[in-house]
Formats: sequence, structure tokens, C-alpha cells
Amino acid sequence: MNDAARQVSLVKTKRGSPAMKTHAQAVVIGGGVIGCSILYHLTKLGWSDVVLLERDELTSGSTWHAAANIHGLHDNNNITRIQNYTMDLYNALEAETGQSCGVFQPGSLYLAQTEAREHQLRLQAAKAKYYGLNFYEVDRAGAERLHPLVNYDGIRCIMYEPSGGNVDPSGVTNAYATGARQNGAEIYRFTPVTATDQQSDGTWVVKTPKGDIVTPVVVNAAGLWGREVAALAGIALPLQPTEHQYFVTETIPEIAAMDRRLPSVADRDGEYYLRQEGQGLLVGAYEKDVRFWAEDGTPQGFGHELFADDLERIEDNMMRAIDRVPVVGTAGIKRVINGPMIWSPDANALFGPVPELKGYFCCNGIIPGFSQSGGLGSLTAEWIVTGEPHLDMFPWDMARFGAWADKKFTKAKVGDQYANRFSIHFPNEERSAGRPARVRPIYEAQKAMGAVFGLNYGWEHPLWFADEVGVQDTNGFTRQNWFEPVGDECRMLRERAGIIDISNFAKYSVRGQGASDWLNAVFANNMPKAVGRSCLTPLIGVRGGIAGDFTVTKLGDEEFLIVGSGMAERYHLRFFNMVERPDSVVFESKTEAICGFNVAGPDSRALLERLTNASLATRDFPFMRSQRITLAGVDLIALRVSFTGDLGWELHCKTQDQQRLYAALIETGRAFGAGPVGSRALMSLRIEKGYGSWSREYSPEYWPQEVGLADLIKMDKAFLNKDAYAVLQENAPRERLSIIEVLDVDQADATGGEPVFLPDGTPVGRVSSGAYGYSVGKSLALGFLQGVEAGAEVDVMILGRPHRGVVLAEPPFDPEGRKLRA
Repeated sequence: MNDAARQVSLVKTKRGSPAMKTHAQAVVIGGGVIGCSILYHLTKLGWSDVVLLERDELTSGSTWHAAANIHGLHDNNNITRIQNYTMDLYNALEAETGQSCGVFQPGSLYLAQTEAREHQLRLQAAKAKYYGLNFYEVDRAGAERLHPLVNYDGIRCIMYEPSGGNVDPSGVTNAYATGARQNGAEIYRFTPVTATDQQSDGTWVVKTPKGDIVTPVVVNAAGLWGREVAALAGIALPLQPTEHQYFVTETIPEIAAMDRRLPSVADRDGEYYLRQEGQGLLVGAYEKDVRFWAEDGTPQGFGHELFADDLERIEDNMMRAIDRVPVVGTAGIKRVINGPMIWSPDANALFGPVPELKGYFCCNGIIPGFSQSGGLGSLTAEWIVTGEPHLDMFPWDMARFGAWADKKFTKAKVGDQYANRFSIHFPNEERSAGRPARVRPIYEAQKAMGAVFGLNYGWEHPLWFADEVGVQDTNGFTRQNWFEPVGDECRMLRERAGIIDISNFAKYSVRGQGASDWLNAVFANNMPKAVGRSCLTPLIGVRGGIAGDFTVTKLGDEEFLIVGSGMAERYHLRFFNMVERPDSVVFESKTEAICGFNVAGPDSRALLERLTNASLATRDFPFMRSQRITLAGVDLIALRVSFTGDLGWELHCKTQDQQRLYAALIETGRAFGAGPVGSRALMSLRIEKGYGSWSREYSPEYWPQEVGLADLIKMDKAFLNKDAYAVLQENAPRERLSIIEVLDVDQADATGGEPVFLPDGTPVGRVSSGAYGYSVGKSLALGFLQGVEAGAEVDVMILGRPHRGVVLAEPPFDPEGRKLRA
């Protein structure tokens, strides 16, 4: 739209529209496909008094020039669900609104050139079968009938998704807008937001040149301007735009002669995408030569502009496309689209309410927007209206990043994500871009010991210890270079002792008059009454599921230490803020100020007794007790608890004492044949014991009675979201957390997400965590099963193929807990 046309449109808007509202239930900022979807879905949930503000015309920014491909399958099961919801929605949206979405669904062909890609596609096909989706393998002859212009030489495996295709970006966006208007919403174009000011009562004043709107809920869906809109509320979002190119060919005679539309081609090993556009082809690429844009802020005047063509940057990708689809090389280029798109550090959406603010929601950084617009709009609306989405979206929750995800980190990560857009994200993969972001005092010492590090909420923490310094992970769906070293660590701990750095656990201090009462109002279990006692407690979600699991220890009169999941610290802040805290109670994160180690194994007591005068005998220091002791000259808090399921203690010290304590533990441990143990080994050890873990077995999707935590909930007191749990408590479990021994494994173990079937093909569940249990000699999987009893045989779809397993009646390691309490 040129300047003159924009001015005419603005005049029409001013003259033809009623005065802008001064109050609304919610204000959505951003008129792209995501903002319009959120607005539409709010109205579908009954909120008709809602407003959308767009600084320019609808679809400005990234939406209008998107390739708008749609596909249903994703490595994350819940993202698969929302993508299929989105694809199914478009035709219904057309019928509801009368606005065409330009839906073309000739199907999509997925090609695997490598063994790893074949594993990925077969696993996705198994998941599709589990969820009742249409995604299946076709042979070469079948693929040639579907798309005769593709050269299938060198392809190991071909999958077909009949519902794949593309939509019209403007049509979809306007359909959402039309549906929202029909349901009572109002949309104000050419209405930039100049301020978002929160009032003392928690409501927001959203300011624009046309007037102000007071609202309890602000939704930032501003696309390319997500950072700028967030800054108006004092928020820094880790987002960075890049350039992205695709081109459309002139008419191709072979396509013009066809009486049907060709399926799209997903050749991700070739690092390009390709589909029919008119009577030609659209070809897009994610090249290695990444071009960042607007690093210091997206220009306010940008709208429907594009960048200069730069096809030389994607030449390598184009050549691979020509090798696979030769007609691409003979067709002329009709037009080139080089436009901006905005990324988060892991290429997933920044989704959900800002934990530090009341009533401020984000939905930013969405890359495959037309595959996800419906699902993300629906879940955002659901979160706003009901307080919690019905799906666990923690991997996309904006709370997974903190202030440590600064501009430098974000740029490095976005560059890596863009350049490797079509690379497989393997289980347990840890990419090095942007790291280290945060390190503890013993980082260099651990590195010198051969530590291979992973990232946990910005912190570097040891995954495993190699024999040589500088060794890196290899990645794949099968067992990798760390398999045997991790086994050595597990056996060392089980047979002697191991020292695990648990500094990445979240730690909180709660103290002051009324601390006990406040904690009892937050958590579902009764808080410890006696100093030195600890308890395990669930945190109940808005819908009654598991929002978290914590260890709470009473250190003194009205003084408590809380230990929880480190990666969920910002996420859990939302729940702590839901319960009013008296001014006399101090709640403080100690994650940076306190470091910790878990010393565990049958020799752990003897090892620690060499470093302290405190008695560690069971009669003096029983299980689930704590003491302030001095160990190796370091004053610390010792808790007799261990996530390994073995005899052990957690030792929590001041960060400045970490190096001294670690050096003493490692040196003393040598006499016992003990040494450092990483988090990969801890994963194996806790699965042998059947222990659940946050975001895998414990999430708001799962009920306490389904994961074995119901006994920790005390219904004779008030606690956060008790009423929601009380409703669920009356229901029989939909499924139960179970442990499976996989019998016929030779090259790979379950990692999480694999479907589980009965031998006759009936779907009965899915894996939540998996690992090889080195000390019990079994390949193990924790998972949720429905209607399956202990002793039953099942098929676990490791690598997308059935692997026979048996459901165990109890954990294979120390099921009675004798070692833990020894």
C-alpha cells in the first residue's frame, strides 16, 4: 500500500468507524495471523468485549509474505496436536465466516536421505498412528504417482501426509478477523500502541494516538515488533529477526499439463522446501549464510516492504533442489520474496503470561505460523479465560528464558537455529551456540576433569565425564559416544559412591512470621513442623494437575529451604504469586547464591564422615532429615535425600564455598573409588528407581493420582487450587505412570515421546522418559499406560519400530527403599 492509499484508508477508518472503546476485557496488540487468531479464539470462549490494535494494516510485517505451508507432524507430541487442530480449523473457519482461507491440501511428501532422518520419520509415523493421524510410508512407485517430477534416487524412506499443503496468508488472517468481528470483537487498524502502563490495581492502560483503553489483560502478539511492544511494559524478550528468501518460478509446462495439484516436498536433508504455486513451483531455503536484521529494533515505519533479492546466498540449496526436482533448473524465476521473520533462541514460540506481571501475555517468535496459528490462538485464549491451557506447553513457555538470555546469547542461538532449521533435533542434543551463558565457580575444574556440559536455564552443568578434555557429544537416535562412560558413572555410584553437581536445582528461602502458614497455603502437603524435618510436596495447577514437585525443609523457627526444578524457576513464580504473601514473610530465590552436591551410593556415608565431625548414622541422621553441619571446613545444609534412589545426602553451600567443597569431595572420594557423576547418569539412576521428573512425568496435564503423588495431598487443609483437585480426586485415573522393561533392544533406548501399543496394534500409552538401567542391566522406559496391568507385554516404538517390552510391577532397583534408608 503506497502512502496516498494508506492515508485514504486512514481517513475512511476515522470517518467510518465508531469512536474507539475506552474499556475492554482484553486488548490484543498485533494484527498478524497470530494476533487475529487469539482475538477470534477469545470470542469463541465467550469474551466478546475484546479489541485488537494494529499499527498499520492487517498482515503487516511477516504475515503477508509468508510461504504459508501447513503440516501436522512435529517431534513434540503436543505441538503435533496443535498443528493438526490448526489444519483442521481452516476449512471450518471458511464455512463459519464466508472468508476464503485459500486452502490447498494436495498432501506432503517427506523424504529421508539418511538413516537418522529415516528414524525420525518412522517415529513420527508411529506417533501419527497413536494419535489417529494420517501419515504413512509410501514406496517409490507410489511416490512417483503422487509427484512424478521428483527424482527419488538415494531416498531411503518416503512418508506421505495427505492433509499437507498451504493456505493464503491474507485469507487466513482476514478469516480470523471476520470471525472475531462477527462474535463482537473490534479491530482498530492504523492504531499504534504508544504505551502500556500498569495501574496499582493491576489493570493496564493501553495508550494510542486515538485514545486509551483500560483492560485487565494485554496480549503481545506484535510479531516483528514484539520486542518493542514488550519494552513498553519493561519486558526484554529474547527475539531477533533475520532475512529469509524463497522464489516462485514461471509456468512449468509439465505442471500446466496436469489436472491436479502436486503435493509439497519436504526434503529437509537437502535443506530446502518446495511446493506448487500456480502453475510453477515455490522453493525456499534456510541457508548457512544467515543475515540478521534490525538488531537494535524493528523500524516503526516498516510494513509491507521487502529486502533486495540475494539468491546467491541460497545457491547451494537451490542446486540441491534442482538435483531432486530437475524442472526447477529449467524454469525461469517469476519473483523473489526476501522478507523478515523473527526468532526466539530455540525457534519455538515465546508463549504465556509474563510471571513478573499481572495480566500480560505473550505469543511471539512463531516461525511456522500457518501450521500453528489456530492452536496457539486457542491455547492463549484458553490460558487467559480459564487460567491454564489444557496441554502442557512448558517447552514453549516464555518462562523457560530469563534475563541471562541477553542480546548476545539470542543472536548466537538464532543464527544457529536458522542455519540448522532443517537439521534433526536429536534426543539429548545440546548445541553449543551462545554458550556459556552462566557458569559456576567449579566450571573450569569440571572442564579439566573431562566434563561434557549441557544447558539448564542458562547454567552450564555436567552431562557426563569423558576420559579426555575437549570431548563432545555425538548425536543420534541410537546409542552415542557417551553410552559407555555414563554406564561407568552409574556403576561407580551404585557400587561405591558418586558426586553429582545439583547446583542447577532451584533453591528458595522463605522466612519470617507467618512463613509456615503461607507455605501451607501454597503447597498441597503439610509443611514440616519440627526443625530438621523435610517433606516432599506437589504444587497443584489451576486445573488440578501437577504444576511442580518440591522438597521443603524446616531450617529454623519460621525459616524454610525449598528445592525444586531449576529450569522451571521462572515458571513456578506464577504459582507462588497466586497466594498473597504477608509483608512479614520474605520469599527469595537462592539459586545463584547457593550451590549443591548430591553424594550418593553405599559408601557415601563413609566418604562424608571423613570430612565432618557430625554423626551421619541413621539413628542420628535418618532419611528425610536435615542438619546444619560443617564439612571440609564449609558450613552447609545437609539433607538426607537422593534423587538416585540410593543412600545419599544433598549438600547445599554458599556459592563462594563451592570450589573448596568440591575439591574436598573429589579428593576424599578417590580413596573409595568414587568420582564425579553427570546428569545423564542421574537420569538412568532415577528411572531405575521409578522416580518421576518435572516436565516429563510431572506436568499440569497429569493428575496426582496418575503419577503416584496423591498420598502427599492433604485435603484437611486449604492449599492453592484445592477445589480443582477435589473435582479430579473423584475421578478414576485416565492412565497410570508405569515402568516398562524393553526386552529386544540392541542399538537404541527409549528417550521420551515414543508411542506404546499392545502386540495387536492397539494404542495404550506413550513413553515419558527412557534410559538404559546400567546397574540393573535393563533398558527401561517410564510412561503413561491405559488399561494395562503389570506383566503385560507391549510394543514400544523405539526408532519408530516395535520393540517388545513387559510392564513391571515395581522398579527394578531397591523397590522397598532399603538402601535409601540404610
